[in-house]
Amino acid sequence: MDQPFVPLLLGADINVYSMARAFHEAYGVKTVAYGMYPSGPCYGSAIIDYRVSERNDEPEIVLENVRHVAAEFPDKTILLLGCGDNYLTSIAANLSNYPANVVAPYVPLEQMEGLIHKERFYALCDQYGIDHPRTFVYQKSMGHDFTLPFPGPFAVKPAESATYWDHPFDTQKKAYILQTREEVDAVIDDIYGHGYEDSLIIQDFIPGGDENMRVLTCYSDGAGKVRLMCLGHVLLEEHTRHGIGNHAVIITEPNAELCETFRRFLEDIHFVGFSNFDIKFDPRDGSYKAFEINCRQGRSNYYVTGAGYNLARFLVEDRVFHQEQPLVVTENRHLWWAIPKKVAYDYIPKRLHPEMKALEKAGAAVNPLWYSADHALLHKLRVWRIQRRQYGWYASSMEKPKD
Repeated sequence: MDQPFVPLLLGADINVYSMARAFHEAYGVKTVAYGMYPSGPCYGSAIIDYRVSERNDEPEIVLENVRHVAAEFPDKTILLLGCGDNYLTSIAANLSNYPANVVAPYVPLEQMEGLIHKERFYALCDQYGIDHPRTFVYQKSMGHDFTLPFPGPFAVKPAESATYWDHPFDTQKKAYILQTREEVDAVIDDIYGHGYEDSLIIQDFIPGGDENMRVLTCYSDGAGKVRLMCLGHVLLEEHTRHGIGNHAVIITEPNAELCETFRRFLEDIHFVGFSNFDIKFDPRDGSYKAFEINCRQGRSNYYVTGAGYNLARFLVEDRVFHQEQPLVVTENRHLWWAIPKKVAYDYIPKRLHPEMKALEKAGAAVNPLWYSADHALLHKLRVWRIQRRQYGWYASSMEKPKD
């Protein structure tokens, strides 16, 4: 179908493929995507015009690629989306430089940097009454001369993720779960010894496994009004060193009170575009505690589209067709998984299996990587290989539950 817009996505992972699938399902359009390498589920796909661009996340390269696509399709609206944290600030830094036919649904750079920096985000949470884990902000200048205001176990993570990954080392993790103060000191020395300079977040570790996690995906229109909120109950995450915390299995669930808290927050700060919150249920007090905000749709974004709320449609109706949309807070339950079914059932506690099986039997389950309309053999082979690897990744990184 000929449409008056072209999606332009930056990245190459399941986030990109899921959004490209959403655009294709809703409008029949082919997405243009720029990634750094000829890899991932996007390479070889029939629904994506995938282009390799080295240094794809640098501001000047982002601008160059966006201008190229805008000139390639001068009579169409170019919808620009970053599908990884490394793209967001580069997109925001160029907001005033894009051609007139480009729509980049993002907040200004200064606001974005304040939101994605965890120390500043927790200050905003305190201001707006959003629960978060008890937190100690560690500065490099403190050395080992500090006192933690809560006992272990501890969660340790960088306050600023992008520069953290610019300084790789063998034992580097997205987040560390540590039992003792001695382990905390050792991790601090390791991180700063390899070049990271920003603050670290040391938190009270909330008990419970992956099944205590929640993910909230929202869309805010160009006027800053929230138009979509979809809460997902995470049943399983990845547990590899670099992938820890990435969602693997989600069931959508309603929670109007929690959604309302975040709606007020987003509208008060005049947020625009997609947002994604990582949240954990704390069984000690029955609260839901926020970990972070991502100023984009998450890599698991198809859990929303698969449940019947196509993310691409919310963006297009707002920014291309300028249709005002009512607020939708989802209530139905739907199963999303990005791993083989056997791996999911092997590593998710058995008490959660009955609903998974019921949803699967009812046809309310989806793996976004298997799209019947994508006929490209190369894509199917790549997805098959990625899925097969999941067996070994889980076997090497976590134990099967005993219940």
